[in-house]
Amino acid sequence: MKVLFASSESAPFFKTGGLGDVTGALPKALAKKAEIDEVAVFLPYFQQMKDSFKAQLEDVCYDYVEVGWRRQYVGVKSLELDGVKYYFLDNEYYFNRDTLYGYYDDGERWAFFDLAICRLMEKLDFIPDVLHVNDFHTAMIPFLLKEKFNWIQAYDNIKTVLTIHNIEFQGSMDPTVLTDLFGMGMERYFEGVVRHNNAINFLKAGILYSDRVTTVSETYAQEIQTPEFGCGLDGVLGYVKGKLTGIVNGIDYEVFNPETDPLLTEHFSRQDLSGKVKIKQGLQKRLGLPIDPDVPLIGMVSRLTTQKGFDLVLAEMDHFLSAGNVQIVLLGTGYKDLEEGFRYYAGKYEASFKAVIDFDLQLAQEIYAASDFFLMPSAFEPCGLSQMIAMRYGSLPIVHEIGGLKDTVKPYNPIYKEGTGFGFVRFDASVLRDTVMRALQLFEKEAETIKKMQASAMSEDFSWTSKSQAYLELYKAIL
Repeated sequence: MKVLFASSESAPFFKTGGLGDVTGALPKALAKKAEIDEVAVFLPYFQQMKDSFKAQLEDVCYDYVEVGWRRQYVGVKSLELDGVKYYFLDNEYYFNRDTLYGYYDDGERWAFFDLAICRLMEKLDFIPDVLHVNDFHTAMIPFLLKEKFNWIQAYDNIKTVLTIHNIEFQGSMDPTVLTDLFGMGMERYFEGVVRHNNAINFLKAGILYSDRVTTVSETYAQEIQTPEFGCGLDGVLGYVKGKLTGIVNGIDYEVFNPETDPLLTEHFSRQDLSGKVKIKQGLQKRLGLPIDPDVPLIGMVSRLTTQKGFDLVLAEMDHFLSAGNVQIVLLGTGYKDLEEGFRYYAGKYEASFKAVIDFDLQLAQEIYAASDFFLMPSAFEPCGLSQMIAMRYGSLPIVHEIGGLKDTVKPYNPIYKEGTGFGFVRFDASVLRDTVMRALQLFEKEAETIKKMQASAMSEDFSWTSKSQAYLELYKAIL
């Protein structure tokens, strides 16, 4: 089996979030499967790539792509890493920019990228059995293969899979992009196939034209078929629910490993947590908190947005911190009002709360490893990776039971005294407060139960070895 991925980003080259993590880890995991002969990934050649990777690039070929009336150059560079062949499509006009996204011509940029992929597969002699596209940036490819490039016989047997990482982002564009960018007629727009709210919707086209649609957790697959979470496409997803599957993301166990993590000064395992205690004391010292291994430490590492539930957290900070006997550490950037709110409480409760409004990879790992609890009260969460990383490091997540958080965290059961974290169902500040307080009381009164939960959390298998098998079975089912 030959598998080709198309994505706007991929770790370790460039990423802004979970999409980059998944398209970095999944191809690597699939390349190790006996059933897979070759795995390749198409990516834009963004200038943000590290020089160490640029030095490894090989110039393969170049061509020209017709983006409507525009004849645009595309250069192809490649390198092989962890058994995966990466093809980077080079066009300085589209990809030599300060950031990956957020430009007025994003429709044109991704039209160019999708058209280039459709043109280059044959030229590069990489005709996949399965072409796996991701989010709206590449969602038009299944549509293009069936409607524009259907004259290429070599593409006849390609099966397509679309993964929706976040349905909020749909690629809603002016209807004229069909003619102006893709060089096609308007028939499918007027028929309503690719039309949504009087615009071309890239994601809708991908949903309808792909052979299978996946999303990043089982619960999210159900949620996006409802008006509350479907962002207007719930009816479309309900229509195609027979080909919709939820597969929970994984995390890279080679990167996130408390026994070997190079970013940590101490290491530990579920059999021996002594290193975790030392990391906690080191973090307390580094941030100027009282050094006390017996005080419960709550960690937060996140973008500071309302989607992540930080408005609820701010509303309860006085309750959390005025009760005493708790320390809270926050790392992240985001909405300015939330940043300022956390700075205020950091000043008010200097001895128990530290807010680092920044991005610091090493500090993030230290917080995961040092914390007893990890607070992640997202309003919605397609999958989420932070809760899985936290559990890998023995930090018990406190989560809103939604999307992937519901699928990955087993809420504490007071009868059997087991679980891998704590959960709440109603998205409300007072409910969040009660859940946090229950976790802190358990820490104070039942230390052995907490240790048992930590061992259970660290025993969970969120590796891509297991998650990639689910994708492999999906590929087999459509071939």
